[in-house]
Amino acid sequence: MSAEISKKLCHIQPEETIDIDLLSVIETVFKSLACFNGSWLLPNEQHLCCSSRQPGVDMEAAEETFENIRKIEHDTLKQMIWESISSDLISSLVASPADVETLRIYLTLPMYHEFINSKNYSKLHSPFSLAVQKLQKNPFTIVSRWWANQSLEYFERLVENFKHVILYIIHFKFPKVVGSNGEERQEIRYEPNLAAMLDIVGILYKINHLERKQKLPYEQFHIHEIDDLIDIRLDYVRWVTDNNGTYFSLCNYPFIFNASAKMYLLQTDQGLQMHQAMQDAAHASFLSFLRPDVNVSQFIVLNVSRENIVQDTIRELAQYSANDLKKPLKIKFHGEEAEDAGGLRKEFFMLLLKDILDPKYGMFKTYEESRAIWFTEDFFDNEETMFALIGILCGLAIYNFTIINLPFPLALYKKLLDEPVDLSDLRDLSPTVAQSMQSILDYTESDFEEVFDLTFSTTRDFFGEMQTIELTPGGDKMRVTLDNKEEFVRLYIDYVLNKSVEKSFKQFRLGFMKVCGGNVLKLFKAHELMAVVIGNEEYDWHVLEENAEYKNGYKSSDPTIRWFWEVFHELPLEEKKKFLLFLTGCDRIPIQGMKAIKIHIQPTPDDKFLPVAHTCFNLLDLPQYKTKEKLKYKLLQAIQQTQGFSLV
Repeated sequence: MSAEISKKLCHIQPEETIDIDLLSVIETVFKSLACFNGSWLLPNEQHLCCSSRQPGVDMEAAEETFENIRKIEHDTLKQMIWESISSDLISSLVASPADVETLRIYLTLPMYHEFINSKNYSKLHSPFSLAVQKLQKNPFTIVSRWWANQSLEYFERLVENFKHVILYIIHFKFPKVVGSNGEERQEIRYEPNLAAMLDIVGILYKINHLERKQKLPYEQFHIHEIDDLIDIRLDYVRWVTDNNGTYFSLCNYPFIFNASAKMYLLQTDQGLQMHQAMQDAAHASFLSFLRPDVNVSQFIVLNVSRENIVQDTIRELAQYSANDLKKPLKIKFHGEEAEDAGGLRKEFFMLLLKDILDPKYGMFKTYEESRAIWFTEDFFDNEETMFALIGILCGLAIYNFTIINLPFPLALYKKLLDEPVDLSDLRDLSPTVAQSMQSILDYTESDFEEVFDLTFSTTRDFFGEMQTIELTPGGDKMRVTLDNKEEFVRLYIDYVLNKSVEKSFKQFRLGFMKVCGGNVLKLFKAHELMAVVIGNEEYDWHVLEENAEYKNGYKSSDPTIRWFWEVFHELPLEEKKKFLLFLTGCDRIPIQGMKAIKIHIQPTPDDKFLPVAHTCFNLLDLPQYKTKEKLKYKLLQAIQQTQGFSLV
């Protein structure tokens, strides 16, 4: 088959009689694996160099051919091609092909326009997917490399076609049941075609992030409609309680979940863990009738002072077991009347982390270029408790859905999820050092050793004394050369991000896992977990306005409300962030985006007072000011005051 022949096919009129010889050629090409794989070869015998890196296929010619086939209007011709491919061609695929050239079909067949039609899944997508998955290791690796080397447009189309089939199967093939929230959703269960589609998208996901140079973003693999179609909370509960591993669950394919879906699943896990912890506490409370000296609470209640918040927190947490840490967290500040409905908890994390990250403790090093922090190489044994405490706090923040200001780089979250760190992570800490490493990698001249004059060692400041650290045994005498420079860079990154901080990170991880250890972490990538902990700065202030609700007489059309939003949108970014901190207790937004923040505004009669924020409820008391100018003056005064709680 060639582009020239396909041009003839698309020009045949619907009622025209087709030449018998042409029909024979078409039938032969689309039924025969050998003929199909022999089509669209590179000219001048370039195709003879077919290998794991080079398929020898003229992809532009193949693309043109399948575009012409899409345009065919003659029904008999279209049907012949369809039946030949779906009935004969795909069924001839084997797990162990004779040679590399027979694998070209896996590259060219997905260009067939019927892959866009999800209704064809049982005859086209599913058997094709299963054929890929049944390939033995070597041919599978070759197909993966070929896919990895294709254009971004080709690869994206491959991903999207299979994603659409997943949605189609879920939407049309599963019965609806009443979900955990009372709404009707499709009931997920094992279906071989669905499993095949999820598996092939999983393969493409791995190829994308492990092999492709020009990668699709993670978000390209998300299926945003999943949460609308499936009760994913119920699916998660079944997944985590399936001790035998027999339940078919979408949670085995976390790459399809977007940020909102993963947060729902995190909330589900939190609810399960907290419910179990509270049940255990209630049971223990009942049994405590036999032992009245035992105090049992269904919450973690930390009584702390603002002046000694670090030591008070260590003392208070020491009273609780790992299981207790799953309970909801409540904060009580000494000498303050407020009950914690969420706002005190937000301020607790803010004040505690500000104190514990202070250089006076010497636990973390701040990199001036990036303003990111990293574990120090030197600490005393009694500081292990502090590293574990920060890990616990990070876990508590996640399980209590409180965004905290923890300026660690992405590398921390990679390490928590056992993802490898690389040069980009070093760049997050120290762009200058990372650039030096990149210069080493990029330099190819023969005078490399004279220019860089390096050994497999580095130096560090140990309490005012410079020490030499070998990156490998005998490293201070081993020269860095053109041949081993990649190993030097790898070992340097490993030292900075892993080996030099092994003890302190181990304690942090132990503390973190006391709260967050479990299946739910398997659903997250490092950048997603980071966004859960510290939020993000993808502000959309108009969404904040659209989500706002007005209470006790205020309406969006009232002059005061109109003035408020006019004033707000005129503020510079830093002042807007101060308002967010003033009202919600945090100047960053959740991983789901601004849509996850709903603020409420209610009137107060006396315009002599400043606006008042109830951070527990994201509620703003906004007096009915007489002028826009006065509203702006009072609002700017109010947002400078973001600490301390008392009765209003």
